[in-house]
Amino acid sequence: MTFVQALRAHGFAIAPEQATGFLAAVALVGPRSMEHIRQAAVATLAPPPERRAAFEALFRATFFGETALAAGGADEEEPPVRDAGGAAERQEMPLKKEKGGAAASGTEQLSVRRFETGCDPALQVLRRSLARGMPVRRSFRLTKTSSRGTIDLRQSMREIVRGDGDLPSPAYRRRPSVPRRLVLLVDVSGSMKRHSEDYLRLAHAAVQATGTAEVFTIGTRLTRISRALRVRDRARALGLAADAVADWDGGTRIGPALLAFLSVPRFAALARGAAVVLLSDGLERGDHLALETAMRRLSARAFRLSLATPLAGDPRFRPQTAALAAILPFLDDLVDGSSIPALTDFMVSLGRPAPRAEAIWGRKAHEAGYR
Repeated sequence: MTFVQALRAHGFAIAPEQATGFLAAVALVGPRSMEHIRQAAVATLAPPPERRAAFEALFRATFFGETALAAGGADEEEPPVRDAGGAAERQEMPLKKEKGGAAASGTEQLSVRRFETGCDPALQVLRRSLARGMPVRRSFRLTKTSSRGTIDLRQSMREIVRGDGDLPSPAYRRRPSVPRRLVLLVDVSGSMKRHSEDYLRLAHAAVQATGTAEVFTIGTRLTRISRALRVRDRARALGLAADAVADWDGGTRIGPALLAFLSVPRFAALARGAAVVLLSDGLERGDHLALETAMRRLSARAFRLSLATPLAGDPRFRPQTAALAAILPFLDDLVDGSSIPALTDFMVSLGRPAPRAEAIWGRKAHEAGYR
């Protein structure tokens, strides 16, 4: 556990499930040597390839007493992860101030927000229509049906025994269709200040409309606010969400925050087979490698991955920044996120097939070039 604590102190995203898995792996392999412990740590704690040198240095420092750690193990600390419904996932760490562009900064700024509770008619439409508009999947559970399914042999045999050998009609069962989970990732950085209030009201309506929706905020931290938004009263729900999030209107670290989301097993499991919608301008600070990696992994895990950006509300918008161009191939949708009506129209159509974002925006770029 000292090794796990050292990893967390140096910015590694280690979930509680990984820590207990590491201890179980050590017990399983013996261990007969320190190499067994090292291999168990690599297998269960899963250090990212770019930080493997720092991981090995911390292992030697913990188990062999070496004091010289690898310099520059990571350019940035991992964003602290917090589940608003429970305890913090790992120790909160101060973030380094970075020299960034004018539009985006990595500097953490802790603040509190209070929201108006006005009702938009589009939110009422969303609450009524979202459940019907979500994509569906075949359930893993079998339910009884009067006809048109596979024969339930066990139940049919029970009926035969109960009827002394007579079976008026066989019992059937089938796998019904159920809505897929909706996962909303809301950017609350300073560049999204004008829209974060609308996005939280939209998220509350989505959670009320579907019983399985999950909502996270991303900025310089990752915070799960699903439990707060399950409160039916909008004013109280938004107040609880505002109190849970500490990094309102601060810096932006979209890529590291998404990687932190994927590094917690129970959070990453929520995205498997789900409709994942990122509500953000997509303006990543500095190198976009972390954002590209996170979006590639999310795309492989999610049923549908969408980016709703307020920048797309401008007819002249094109995904020409390095970050947007890099993640475009992984997106199923790149849509207008500048208003609640636009987002409502998109979200209630998630269950309908549509061309991929790369095809749509590639065609628009071609038409603009032709003109």
